Parts: sequence; structure tokens; C-alpha cells
Amino acid sequence: MKVILLDDDRIALDYLEQQLQQIPGIEIVGKFTDPAAGRKEIINQPVDLLFLDTQLPDVDGIQLAEEILQIKPDLKIVFVTGYEAYAVKAFELNALDYLLKPVKSERLMNTLQRIDRSQTVFDLDRLAQQNQSLQIKMLGHFQMILDQKQLPPLRWRTTRAQELFLYMLQCRGQFIRKSTLIELLWPEYEPNRAFSLLYTVIYHIRKTLEQYEEYFSLTNSVDGYILNLNNVLVDVEEWENFILSSPPVTNKTIGEYTGMMKLFKDDYLKEYDYWWAESERQRLKMLWLRTSFRMAEWYMSSHQQSKAVEKYLEICHQHPIAEEAHFALMKIFAANKNSLAVHRQYRLLVAILLEEFNEQPSTYITDWYDDWKQAHEE
Repeated sequence: MKVILLDDDRIALDYLEQQLQQIPGIEIVGKFTDPAAGRKEIINQPVDLLFLDTQLPDVDGIQLAEEILQIKPDLKIVFVTGYEAYAVKAFELNALDYLLKPVKSERLMNTLQRIDRSQTVFDLDRLAQQNQSLQIKMLGHFQMILDQKQLPPLRWRTTRAQELFLYMLQCRGQFIRKSTLIELLWPEYEPNRAFSLLYTVIYHIRKTLEQYEEYFSLTNSVDGYILNLNNVLVDVEEWENFILSSPPVTNKTIGEYTGMMKLFKDDYLKEYDYWWAESERQRLKMLWLRTSFRMAEWYMSSHQQSKAVEKYLEICHQHPIAEEAHFALMKIFAANKNSLAVHRQYRLLVAILLEEFNEQPSTYITDWYDDWKQAHEE
């Protein structure tokens, strides 16, 4: 394993070199105290592993790692820091990725063994995943599926890393400014601290996604990031593409509509209460609602009243304040001379609107109900 060391502390640098020289299979191909010289050598030379100090002159070590990984994404990086344990925890990285000064031989050996194990698993996964589409489910519980098998959940060291990944996934293929991400996740921090946390979390996301590098590409520029997907099928994207480009509902297409609408069993990112996901959640709900009404209306025009009732009831269940669905059911029940059902549906609508908005149903509904009730009381 070819290794480069980068630390402005000459004593710490020499000490780490001495420890590594005692480990079989380690070849130290460079050691540097100057970040610029070290960066140049790392980029231009074949190297497998970088030991990198987090605090370097004129540059943040984590930011430097981020820049290097843009050019050499397969490079393994172990951070070396003089911070106390509580500060290391703030880096939000797992134990594979940092060593605390002074570096202990046993801890160093454990880290190298973990790197070996992770590389072996990574190579096997990469071989198995060739030419297979990765499926991502964002409707309901977040899942990733490969070869028709659900993959183990991604292991996030922190909730911030998980949230940032999901936000980038929502904005897939779009440029996101670093300032936007900081405002999203760390609005209360002063800029230098916020940027340091951002670089740390981005680094951790890269490490987590390494085993799926065929599918995810996280690139950065001076101002922001883009998460691109390759050979990935996202359920919400497939669903929305169908809905937006779908032909009119007919005997030939109703089966497609039914199958596609079944994909929308649960809310978008159901298990997460991120405020930024709520607007997307509501937008998708409106698409579902509009399409459901189209289907229900087609069932009615095709004299499939029972299926229309099912669809309207489904709408009322998913969107209790959808007055038009309640009203459609009332008219169907009235046409079938089911007075009890008409009263029940109207009272349900009144109760829902009173509880949610302290309001009565729309005038055209109350007028229709009053006229219908008067006609049936006479």
C-alpha cells in the first residue's frame, strides 16, 4: 500500500513515519509539511492512502481532502488530529477516518486493518453491481434495491450527513450552493465553523457512497455541489414522469394508471420530518389528488360506479379536506337513494372542516344538501 503523510508538525510526521515503517506492506512514497507541495505530489503520483493533519497552515485539512477527492475519488484518507476526544467527535466521522495524536501503534494497526477489510468488500460489491440498475424508493420508507434485493440501510455517522444526502438526492442533477446548504443545516454557526462542518459531512457522504460509486457522483466547484445519478431508477421520478406525460384515461390506459398509482402508497420520505421535504411532499400529493380525480371521473363516465366510489373514498381517506370527493360521494349515494349515506358523508365533511379550519363546507355543497334534504323530507 503506497502511503503519503502530510502534517506541518515535523515531530509528529517523523513519529508516524517510524510507526508505519514497522508495518509490512506499507510503502511511504512521500511526507510533507507544506500543504501545496503535498497536494501536488498526491495528485501526480500513484498513492493508496493519505494520512492528513486536520489543521494545516493557511488551509483546512478537511477542505483539502475534499479537493483531493474530486481528482482522486478512490484515495483513502485518514485524518490525524491533535484535538481532544470531544473535538474529534465534532468532526462527525467514524473511527476509520481519524487518529488522535500522539498516534498509538495499536490504534494505527486497527485502522489499517479496517481499510483493508473495507477495500475487499468494496471490490466485491463493485464486481457484483456491474451493469445492474440501482432502485431508490423515496415514497414511503427510504430503500435501495439492487438485483431485486433490498440493500442494508446506509450507515450514517450523524443525522446531519443523512439529511444532507437526502436533500442532495431530492435536488439530484442540480447545482446546490454551499451557502444554501449552510443556511439549511447550520444557520446559527459563524461562517468558518459552518464551512468546516459542511466539508466534514461532505467527506463522510463520499465515504459512505464509495461502495456505490458506479451509481453516485458527487462533484464540487468553488461555490457548490452536484449529486449526479448513473443507472439509477428513482421511484418518485418514474411516477411523476408517468403522471405528467400520461395519455387520457381510457379503457386501454386505465390499467397503467392503476398500476402507477399503487406506487404512491405513502408520503414522500415519510419517516423524515425535514422542513425542506414538506413542500415537495405537498406538491406530489397534489399530483396524486389531481390524477385520482381524473380516474374517478372516468369511472363515472364509463358507468363503473362502484370503482368510482372506491376512488372517491380513497381520496377522502388520503385528503380528508377534499370537498369535491365528499360531494361526489353524496351525489352518488343520493342517486342510489341511500339517504343514510348522504347524511353521513355530509356530516363527516362538516366535522372535518370544522376541526381543521373552523369553517363550513362551500356554499354550493350546503345549498345542494339543503335542497336535497328538503326534497326528501316532503
